[in-house]
Amino acid sequence: MSLIEEFIDRYTKEYDFYGRAANLVAQILENDLRSSGVRCIVSHRAKEVERLKDKCIQRNSEKRYESIEGIFADIVDLAGVRVALYFPGELELVDKAITRLFDQWDTKRIFPGAEEVPEGRSFSGYSAVHYRVQPREKFIGDADRRYLKARVEIQVASVLMHAWSEVQHDLTYKQMAGDLSSEEHSILDQLNGLVLAGEISLRLLQEAGETRVARTGANFLNHYELAAHLLRHANDALAEPVGDSGLGKVDDLFALLKRLNMTTPADLAKYLESLHGAVAERPLAEQVVDALLAEDSARYAVYNDIRSASNSSHIDSSDAARDTANAMLEFLQDWVELETTLNDLAQQSGVSRRSTMPVANLVRILDIPYGIGDEIDLLRRMRNDVVHLRREFSVAEFDDATKRIKHINAMLKGGGAGVATNP
Repeated sequence: MSLIEEFIDRYTKEYDFYGRAANLVAQILENDLRSSGVRCIVSHRAKEVERLKDKCIQRNSEKRYESIEGIFADIVDLAGVRVALYFPGELELVDKAITRLFDQWDTKRIFPGAEEVPEGRSFSGYSAVHYRVQPREKFIGDADRRYLKARVEIQVASVLMHAWSEVQHDLTYKQMAGDLSSEEHSILDQLNGLVLAGEISLRLLQEAGETRVARTGANFLNHYELAAHLLRHANDALAEPVGDSGLGKVDDLFALLKRLNMTTPADLAKYLESLHGAVAERPLAEQVVDALLAEDSARYAVYNDIRSASNSSHIDSSDAARDTANAMLEFLQDWVELETTLNDLAQQSGVSRRSTMPVANLVRILDIPYGIGDEIDLLRRMRNDVVHLRREFSVAEFDDATKRIKHINAMLKGGGAGVATNP
């Protein structure tokens, strides 16, 4: 048995492993992108055995493989994921999502490279970004921990470019139809030009949709339009670009806005005023959710229903679950009252504001003593864990936190916390 045959035999036995690894990476990435409002088609596969054999034979003429491990190291796309973007302009969002979700075991490859256009061609050819990643432990369940060392290639390009590359790759590199004539190469080059022109049209279509919503005041039709509006506003208003955490769960924000009948740019305008650039700490969607909840504590129950529906098909209706839910709502209502107190104190102290400010900023501005400030920060983290991460706490934990909030709120209102404003 030749070296390549041994490799193919081993790969065939491990085929299901690579298929499952690709599936896991695709699920993690697709859930994040769709939640963030990135329109795309995510697919995955383990490399077909016959095509892999053809590729090994072709590459062996150049590589001169000396071991099975050498072949495994050379063929990087045994497990592959493909992201086909409706709008090429969202490539940066995908890049940040991949950086946040996965470990990259090699530098990403950007096509086309610095090389010149191939001789006899008018257009640049394949345009995409390839990432070589491994899953991160926090996104993998105990049953799938064996896939943490799996290496997966993610290819990101527009839907048009992926379609063209399939045709071009099969005909030219895999030689399924034999050697191509100069006329056939010219037609492929022409198709490449049409694809590149089509990508320009897709960018213009995306911009036209964003402009339509912004100018006409029409309702956001879906969370994709809401995501585009958030991103456009952030790029215009913030001093720094959206960071790795990006947009956050725009789908949950959109569901909340629908329940509140607030689905136009005008409805959203005042809540966007409080956006800050530290999106690595708090994604844009979560910042808007925070502003909405701070305005009316009754909205916590609505948002909790939305998060329950999106995260689980089973809702615990036991007495214990109801007791916990009641304790949680009391905790959140008192937290809103504490936020209101802090904002009122800031306004009374002459701090200029157009909308509610983040609690961390208020603690700093009001120069609240360290002990109380630290306690408020711990309570703030608990609140964020409950609202955005759906972390579970016991009734006793909620009751204890609620008592602490009431005590701090009473001290602030009575002036017993030693609050002073920074000059």
